[in-house]
Amino acid sequence: MKYLLLLLLGLPVLGQKSVLDEYVATAFQQNITLQQKSIQVEKAMIALKTAQSLYQPSVAFQGGYQSGEGGRSIAFPVGDLLNPVYSTLNALTKSTAFPQIANVETNFFPRDFYDVKVQTTMPLYNKDISYNKQIQEQSLSLQREDVSLYKRELVKQIKTAYYNYLLSLGLVKVYENSLNLALEGKKVNEKLLANGKGLPAYLLRSDSEIATIQAQIADAVKQNQAAQYYFNFLLNRELRAEIRIDFEVEKAVAGVYSVVPGVREELSLLSKSINIQETVLKMNESFYLPKLNGFVNLGSQATLNNISSKSGYYFFGLQMDIPIFSGKRNLYKVKQTQLDIASAKNALDLSTKQFNMATEIAQKNIQSSIVSFQASTKSYEAAAAYLRLIEKGYKEGVSTYLETVDARNQWMNAQINYQLKQFNVLIAAAAYEREAASYPL
Repeated sequence: MKYLLLLLLGLPVLGQKSVLDEYVATAFQQNITLQQKSIQVEKAMIALKTAQSLYQPSVAFQGGYQSGEGGRSIAFPVGDLLNPVYSTLNALTKSTAFPQIANVETNFFPRDFYDVKVQTTMPLYNKDISYNKQIQEQSLSLQREDVSLYKRELVKQIKTAYYNYLLSLGLVKVYENSLNLALEGKKVNEKLLANGKGLPAYLLRSDSEIATIQAQIADAVKQNQAAQYYFNFLLNRELRAEIRIDFEVEKAVAGVYSVVPGVREELSLLSKSINIQETVLKMNESFYLPKLNGFVNLGSQATLNNISSKSGYYFFGLQMDIPIFSGKRNLYKVKQTQLDIASAKNALDLSTKQFNMATEIAQKNIQSSIVSFQASTKSYEAAAAYLRLIEKGYKEGVSTYLETVDARNQWMNAQINYQLKQFNVLIAAAAYEREAASYPL
């Protein structure tokens, strides 16, 4: 009983991987919630690639066709302007070389007009794109940290569920052993009664004791099944899947205080969130910087009945956007982001102190649970020795039957308490491991 927790933090025993480490590895692969969080990481990675692609040019094909008649029009009085001149020329030349022409009226709608082009646009200077890329990189890191956070919590849940399963299994055995003792006591009472030395009331008391223990066994079996279901649920396995129990609880206590606490993912998440907000602040502060884009169009336009080599064209240019006034909205964004950063830093400081306190409390809980376990060990040994003495005395006629029943109850309760205190040490150690962020992910 001196060696209580060698496996407790999932450390290998005798250089071999522990059964709990194997179950944790299985959960990392199969847990549904963890799979969902991994999908979020993939989405963040795609968002980063999208941000990186904004540096590259965009090429698009555009085409249009237009044709119409009627509506607004414009008149050109070419006939009124040229016909008097043409008449004079015909009179001077005594010919009809200059015929009369009619006035022209043209509609605004084009007829059978097309315009097809390949348009290429590219940002030449835009700090928002650079900052957006940084934000997406930091968001990806944030999502990965969130996965690690859930993994650490999952380790604690798996270990606690496994210990509860072993505890419920041990309680079933305790009650079964108690039932065997009660059945053996009933046989002794039957023999004493047959020999005229016992009382019928003792048999009735034996039957009552047996029925009580059987009810306790049924309840313990139900709790054991519930613990099995929950453990398999965490591993995303069939609920009734067999759980390996090659785990020596007595060898479980040695390396608890040698664990070096790591950095809690919660603090890392807060720190990374502050980094993102600081990048957003830089982006908001750069609102006055211009944005410069370039574009090139290569295409062809004409009417369908007038396509020629002259229809092709190119067109390029630059576009600059410089903000001048926006009602101080940009300045308000900067101030708001600064306040968000200050609030996040306060939250980080507060959380750091809270987590340090939680780690200290978890360590004290281990110390307390070990002391309680050591006391339960002595109580269990004393109850077992007392039961042996009383049973021997009852068979020899020195002790009464009621003393025997009381001794058995003390022994059963002491053994139950021993089991509870033993696994309380393991569960407290799993909680300490979680608070100290010491399990290697």
